[in-house]
Amino acid sequence: MGSDETADAVVIGAGPNGLVAANLLAQTGWDVLVLEAAREPGGAVRTAELAAPGYRADRCSAFYPLGAVSPVIAGLGLGEHGLRWRRAPEVLAHVLPDGRAALISQDLDRTAASLDSFAAGDGDAWRTEFALWRRIREPLLDALLRPFPPVRAASRLLRALGPADAVRFARTAAMTARRFTEERFQGEGARVLVAGNAMHSGLGPDQSASALFGWLLSMVGQDAGFPVPEGGAGNLTAALVARLRAHGGRIHCGRPAAKILHARGTAVGVRDGDGTPIRARRAVLADTSAPHLYRDLVGVEHLPRRLAADLDSFEWDHATLKIDWALDGPVPWETRDAAGAGTVHLGTDLDGMSEHGAALATGRDPERPLLLAGQMTTVDPTRSPRGTETLWAYTRLPRGLGWSADETRRRVERIEQEVERHAPGFRNRVIGRAVSGPRELEDLDRNLDEGAINAGTAAIYQQLVFRPVPGLGRADTVLDRLFLAGASAHPGGAVHGAPGAGAARAALVRNGMGGAWYRAGVDRLHHWLYD
Repeated sequence: MGSDETADAVVIGAGPNGLVAANLLAQTGWDVLVLEAAREPGGAVRTAELAAPGYRADRCSAFYPLGAVSPVIAGLGLGEHGLRWRRAPEVLAHVLPDGRAALISQDLDRTAASLDSFAAGDGDAWRTEFALWRRIREPLLDALLRPFPPVRAASRLLRALGPADAVRFARTAAMTARRFTEERFQGEGARVLVAGNAMHSGLGPDQSASALFGWLLSMVGQDAGFPVPEGGAGNLTAALVARLRAHGGRIHCGRPAAKILHARGTAVGVRDGDGTPIRARRAVLADTSAPHLYRDLVGVEHLPRRLAADLDSFEWDHATLKIDWALDGPVPWETRDAAGAGTVHLGTDLDGMSEHGAALATGRDPERPLLLAGQMTTVDPTRSPRGTETLWAYTRLPRGLGWSADETRRRVERIEQEVERHAPGFRNRVIGRAVSGPRELEDLDRNLDEGAINAGTAAIYQQLVFRPVPGLGRADTVLDRLFLAGASAHPGGAVHGAPGAGAARAALVRNGMGGAWYRAGVDRLHHWLYD
């Protein structure tokens, strides 16, 4: 290749999945080089003083419920490298338009009492769901977050459920959040909690599989809370970086990858943005979106015709608008439950969430959007000066609308009016704000295409063997020794490390005993799928 720069593995992108993959390879003794286009690692997991000096805000992701229960993250032992989790007094409050609030607390009795205030008996119904969660927690998380197909985890899950309950759980997994909550609960409180949590995935309450996402996030919140890294999301990145360096891994920031180098159907290295080639002796792993990997880094001309056509059908999730505020005091919520919650949902009820989802599906700006807010100093007092608050909120937007500066200002005004409606005096406490629209989020991290925070829709037709396109549901690509390590791969978005871990495992298998037989099988399946 005309260069002495080599590594066993070149990892493209120092987001959380890229860093997880790099860690898992480096700990086995591989020489790992990570290339990151930005000037600092982390991707969407970074912290900065955005709205005002002394107020530490997370640039994108902030709460990590799935990270806290992920077997992948747990296996890295990041506490030994500086990571500390912090939790709010209460997990989540959903403030309804009439001012009532439904609460998830890690105190199960408090959650049950909140739901019973909406409809007697809903507290016991919630306890029943939580008992199911505790019964299947470990095999379910393994089934969701381990490489596809999760044969062993699925067998353990089946044993934990039994055949009859397994069939019923499969039905639940396919349901809409609306139908699921109508069957399980009588009151609005439990229904908006599950549906609101489903919308973290980008799915509206009337989309198939939204029940599973909403139930999962609700039960994880009840169990482990919605924790944050002490000092900022960037400290999760810092712990991953420290661990990687302790195992000999290298990170080059400000050094983008421009092309995957390949010969005779095998990835052999990467060319960086300056044209310098880097030889990869064993593997190239890409923590990028699937469209960027295949279209830009590999090139459509090198893809099988049917794979190139399938990429044309790849669907991004919705755009995002995020606002960060620096407040000179706590948010003056009218409802006490919201004051102690780290995460707050507000702006609409269940029907309003359905209207929000329908607007996004038809390319319209929602009239009554769901706002998802985070009170970061309430969770972690290190985020801002004593007696103040670092607050953010985001909402999902239709893609492709452009969003001029004037349109963005009008949307910010509407969002602040909604917060003010439930917290009179809020705007008087704002001493600084920072607005990140779709363009700003994409500029921060190319994987956030128009602010698509899940690297592709979570709809059932783009999950499992359909993610990112119809295929194997695995990190393997049509090029030997090239692996997709980003959230466009199974199992998708959120900071749990599973796509990176899946790519690392595939690379290790390919380079281990029987690796040639493994790749031959992959090639046969790809031939069947795409030729």
